[in-house]
Amino acid sequence: MEKEIIVQKFGGSSVANIERIKNVAQRVVAYKNKHTQVAVVVSALGDTTDELEALAFQLSPTPPEREMAMLLSTGEQISCALLAMAIKALGYEAISFTGRQVGIKTDKIYTKARIITIDGRRIAKAFKENKIVIVAGYQGVTHDDDITTLGRGGSDLTAVALAKALKAKVCEIYTDVDGIYTADPRIVKEARKIKQITFDEMLEMAFLGAQVMQARSIEVAKRFNIPLHVRSSFSKEEGTMIVKETEKMEEIAVRGVTCNKNEAKITICSVPDKPGIAAKVFGEISKLGINVDTIVQNVPHDRLSDISFTVPKADLNKAIKATEAIGKKIGAGEVLEDRNIARVSLVGSGMRLHSGIAAKMFKILADEQINIGMISTSEISISCIIQQDLADKAIQALHKAFKLEQI
Repeated sequence: MEKEIIVQKFGGSSVANIERIKNVAQRVVAYKNKHTQVAVVVSALGDTTDELEALAFQLSPTPPEREMAMLLSTGEQISCALLAMAIKALGYEAISFTGRQVGIKTDKIYTKARIITIDGRRIAKAFKENKIVIVAGYQGVTHDDDITTLGRGGSDLTAVALAKALKAKVCEIYTDVDGIYTADPRIVKEARKIKQITFDEMLEMAFLGAQVMQARSIEVAKRFNIPLHVRSSFSKEEGTMIVKETEKMEEIAVRGVTCNKNEAKITICSVPDKPGIAAKVFGEISKLGINVDTIVQNVPHDRLSDISFTVPKADLNKAIKATEAIGKKIGAGEVLEDRNIARVSLVGSGMRLHSGIAAKMFKILADEQINIGMISTSEISISCIIQQDLADKAIQALHKAFKLEQI
């Protein structure tokens, strides 16, 4: 009988130093002792990626993306080699691989690459030799063998994609928190751990600011129905299961409240009110691989209007440059930026069947004297763009008003 395969991913805080790497090694071999084939994906040690990125920005405000991918991919190679050494020191066979060595092929968007295929033959061979496989997360290669990275949190995506390729029973995501909470427990003391959450809810929460998992990884898990277990590296408690459906899927109107402080707003003023203008503006921005979120166009005056939209702060410089260039072409006015914004969101599958959630949210923010700059909605979420320095106050008020501590 073939052994079950499990994929485990350990984040940067889980492998931040040698003692933590030893702890991870012990957890991994415990699974191996259960007659399970184990493939482990690791992030870079601690804050290594941030430190490498800071070095690059000391040289240029817009470093070449190909070289950024080359630089940032080195962090994961260090941690996967060290973990393989730690496992071998415990008397078990282990082998470390880069993304290239396990055949993770991607497109050419160097720092936000999308996985095209995975060739798992080297992993299968290692399993036959009874070895624990350690894979460097966050990276792949193009068909021209240029190194790419998969965007922030990309090791999650590596793990989920490997789980699909290896037909793993489950994909475990180990981090420094013990699951998904109704809000960030650092902001809301009463936040509760959620035992089960749907792919749709978790995907929405990740897109809207919950930083436990990368949104793209949840999207892939949902597509292929790969159960995810988010749990702590530092305890043996059960965490949160992310699954297709939960027992009380439609009963709970609001599952959680999130906050994203990593966005900025761009406003292009005095835009000619003509057909096709918005397509030109956002077409140019999309060519750079920049994700635009909330978009608001005001009512035109004298055949001119203002268009505001939000982008990740990491892409702000590129987006401003592109917006200014297109603004000149279409005869628009000045381009403004606002870094002092935050996105506060309510998420819950039950919103489909519960009315009045938006009205209640707006009233709560109004009662707290918090002005709403922009609003966006989906079938299972409502988001408001507000001043960043009021975000924590908003989160606490919404969590209390919707009684999320009782979930």
